[in-house]
Amino acid sequence: MSINSTEVPVSGPLGAFSYGYANELARQGYAPASVRLQMKVFADLSDWLLRHGMVASDLKSVEVDRFLSKRRAAGHARYASVRAVRPILDYLRRLAVVPDEAETLGSPVEMMLGRYRRFLIVERSLAHVTARCYVDMARPFLERRLSADGLALDLGHLTAAAVVSFVVAQCPRQSRGAAKLTVTALRSLLGFLHLDGIIEQSLVSAVPSVVGRRLVGLPKGLDSDQVRRLLASCNDRTRRGCRDVAILTMLVRLGMRAGEVAKLRLDDIDWRAGEIVVHGKASCTERLPLPLDVGDTLAAYLQRGRPASAQGRTVFVRIKAPHRNLSSAGVSNVVAEAAQRADLGQIRAHRLRHTVAMQMLRAGVSLPEIGQLLRHRRALTTAIYAKVDRDALRRIARPWPGDVA
Repeated sequence: MSINSTEVPVSGPLGAFSYGYANELARQGYAPASVRLQMKVFADLSDWLLRHGMVASDLKSVEVDRFLSKRRAAGHARYASVRAVRPILDYLRRLAVVPDEAETLGSPVEMMLGRYRRFLIVERSLAHVTARCYVDMARPFLERRLSADGLALDLGHLTAAAVVSFVVAQCPRQSRGAAKLTVTALRSLLGFLHLDGIIEQSLVSAVPSVVGRRLVGLPKGLDSDQVRRLLASCNDRTRRGCRDVAILTMLVRLGMRAGEVAKLRLDDIDWRAGEIVVHGKASCTERLPLPLDVGDTLAAYLQRGRPASAQGRTVFVRIKAPHRNLSSAGVSNVVAEAAQRADLGQIRAHRLRHTVAMQMLRAGVSLPEIGQLLRHRRALTTAIYAKVDRDALRRIARPWPGDVA
């Protein structure tokens, strides 16, 4: 499907790119009405550049912010955020018309975070999604070190007391998991600042630890009736329902992590051998058997649910255009939405991983075998399921001394 760009005339510096951009949107799966809305934003941005005497190469973050502020001030409630212009910027960057994102970071905080992100990806070999998470958690710390005029970062006089003060102020407002991630990211950032020569002394050891013990809770799985209701909540005659059934079946049968489902590629499915390749934590790759029901739901999705305009080779993609790969958060949201429809309360993807382990435990499978299927790197991680193995616990429980009061 091609779009006639003359439906939304574009004048100014971006006019020469309007036809290509319109057809790129159509190729990505946008409906004609959505393409027209996107093209109106494209035309507005081009007009704004023309009025201010700028060309496309002037589109740096400061100018983009000015355009969006003007747009909001004019009363535009939709398509008035950075997210709205990101497809435009991505397209123009691929054509080398506007500077790369790393070159458009105007704020000292964003410039430092850009350097830190490159360090995580290049030097530490972290996945892009992990690096983004670390950057987001480290941003509040750097924002507190910004000078009053917003033009410089005060890092040369950073002290251990300032580090502790930030943690004490930030972490009590977060959940335990978010707080642990905050201190982990802060240690990583401080290590980078020291290695880069920005601070003279390493302050990694100054970051306090978050109180919390491992394996203190009980794993919570779903019973067979709840699993049935979860799967039945999806209408597999629709594109979304077909995709969601395939995702839920993989999670509840193979105990895969949300990130592992999100990273599954078409080339990872060996239909003849009945196996799939799972890309797990720490770049570990393992092969798992492909059960018949999982294979059936996958085949149904690939035949009827996966759009022809899907980008890349990942199996699961977004329902709305652009049809990019589904993120791990997207996979977990599939579970959460299905649980809501089934009236099961708040459930995330990891709950289904617990479900698989507890089903195996009830069937008499040993803990080492469960750990092997779940691809645990340490036996201690699997040991949490020993708490719910009541039959084994009864054999080692000692009788209560004396009479029960």
